[in-house]
Amino acid sequence: MKSYRKELWFETKSRRELINITSRVAECLRESGIREGLLLCNAMHITASVFINDDESGLHQDFEEWLEGLAPEKPYSRYRHNGYEDNADAHLKRTIMGREVVVAVTDGKLDLGPWEQIFYGEFDGMRRKRVLVKIIGE
Repeated sequence: MKSYRKELWFETKSRRELINITSRVAECLRESGIREGLLLCNAMHITASVFINDDESGLHQDFEEWLEGLAPEKPYSRYRHNGYEDNADAHLKRTIMGREVVVAVTDGKLDLGPWEQIFYGEFDGMRRKRVLVKIIGE
């Protein structure tokens, strides 16, 4: 069995952003040479997420509004965590959207459904953060 590891780095221009990373993850798979196995992709920061969904702008706006309704950024005083930092909402948003995805690798390709795409979700951005891609298989 072979394994492959790579870190993808991101630095968003805004506090919250959804980035389609499917092509970058697929490039990692090509680099790995693995044809059959499993691919793990996870955010290495507790205020960011990796998830699978449709790449549709209306849906992305729905996510933004839904997450803000559940865990609004302001007022900062709403959260006990906010003292030194102001990112308690980002921790909660990450919990809702998830830390990672696992995708089957079949015949050297990501075995995704017809509309599925892999996203990096940033909820406390404007600083450098990383996503781990780990692939195991043959």
